[in-house]
Amino acid sequence: MATNTYPPGSMDTGILDIESKASAYHSEKAPSASASTSSSSSPNPAVITSTSTSGTSGGTDFNLSPAEEKRIKRHIDRRLVMTIGAMYCVSLMDRTNLGAANIAGMGKELKLIDNRYSIVSLVFFVTYVLFQPPSTVICRKIGPRIHMSALTLLWGSVMIGMGFVKSWEQLAALRVVLGVLEAGFFPSCVYLLSTWYTRYEVGKRNSVFYLTGCVASAFAGILAYGLMQMGGLANLTGWRWIFIIEGVLTCLLGIAGYWLLVDFPDSPRKTWSFLSARDREWVCARVQADRGDVVPQKFVISKYLSSGRDWKVWAYAMIFFNTTTISYALSFFLPMILNTGMGFNIAQSQCLVAPPYAFAGFVMFAGAYVGDRFRIRGPIVAFNALLAVIGVPIMGFAASAKVRYFGVFLVTAGANSNVPAAMSYQANNIRGQWKRAFCSATFVSFGGIGGIAGSLVFREQDKLTGYKPGLYACIATSLLTLVLVACLTVSFWRENKKAERGEKELEAEDDDAQPGFRYTY
Repeated sequence: MATNTYPPGSMDTGILDIESKASAYHSEKAPSASASTSSSSSPNPAVITSTSTSGTSGGTDFNLSPAEEKRIKRHIDRRLVMTIGAMYCVSLMDRTNLGAANIAGMGKELKLIDNRYSIVSLVFFVTYVLFQPPSTVICRKIGPRIHMSALTLLWGSVMIGMGFVKSWEQLAALRVVLGVLEAGFFPSCVYLLSTWYTRYEVGKRNSVFYLTGCVASAFAGILAYGLMQMGGLANLTGWRWIFIIEGVLTCLLGIAGYWLLVDFPDSPRKTWSFLSARDREWVCARVQADRGDVVPQKFVISKYLSSGRDWKVWAYAMIFFNTTTISYALSFFLPMILNTGMGFNIAQSQCLVAPPYAFAGFVMFAGAYVGDRFRIRGPIVAFNALLAVIGVPIMGFAASAKVRYFGVFLVTAGANSNVPAAMSYQANNIRGQWKRAFCSATFVSFGGIGGIAGSLVFREQDKLTGYKPGLYACIATSLLTLVLVACLTVSFWRENKKAERGEKELEAEDDDAQPGFRYTY
């Protein structure tokens, strides 16, 4: 099994690989058990010494064979990544099914004239952004099982209620409540994932997590078309059944999530039928060896907010804003663009949403594999932004509907693939539990602001011009992403050089921060 080195890319034989450092961490947590393999122990469990005598994977303190290590990782992948991926699947479906419901008759029945549809789309993101900052702190305090499963159950109930609204004002009000409830979910997912994996394992996991959401987006239109056929049952029109059935599915998944979700690896709280205490400690040791922040310090509001002084935190957030502006615009308006802009009928428009998202899944995972394999992040983000820059003009200005639909593939792949790519970019380049929590919250909050922008870029009054202002906005955000990645890359190069010369330690705000951290390009 390939081993990672710390700092990344170092070939210094004096630096232990992650598995050996995990053994050292375990020795310090239980000094009496490691007396024969460690010459000294530190009173601070967060400090990793380089006294392990075992060079084998896992070390003698854990007595884990390579096969057992792979079993633990696979178990975490199945239980954590797939569970939150499934829950995010319904989250994304629930917040973006307005487009499908609108062309299924909701627009006419609720009289969504002028800018009413944009208002209904937008109000969700107002509360979605406002209620995100405290979400990661609450998740850490009460645990993700209670926090995330309760939120899912509650917003599923709101979705069911949306199937019974009588006016567009009632629909808008429920979208406001939906924003409050969904606000805490995605940042908690990003934060929780980052605590279980090392920096060069998290890329593929972020992609699988978000890929599940892409599957939802790919088949949500087909599912919506099927649910439309229930129109007439219980004297309800077809678009209402889209909200009701998807809401019921969300509630069921929220209930299941209470048992299936896992807690943070360092948490003493119980998790149903998961890893043993030794397995969890091995996970903590690997993360500690990789970036040295597995042990959370006491929460201090001033220190938590001081993370905002780092300009890079806002650069990551702005990249995510650029990405979600396009991805949400597509999810809200693509069915209508296919229907009114490209001339496809309602059934075709619902179903033709699926192939571009399926293609995005392949691009997404390929980028994650390359990023983890070669330990790069910025070039992947830049490549995806270039796909969008190329695809938007094709989608908007080509003469043939078939060629324009090809442009949809490129834009969808570029925008959606950059969601996990940007998540991995920021996760690899920050350190410290509370800075990670702050960065996750601001990162996802800016994604919510991107949702506000995405709900406004394709305006009803621009329909006759082919939505040109919206197309220009999407091109501008993609170009801004390229500029930000270039600025971050130059900054990382300079800071890494200073660290190599011994002039400074990077990301060392915490009192127990390990030396040797390097930024990932």
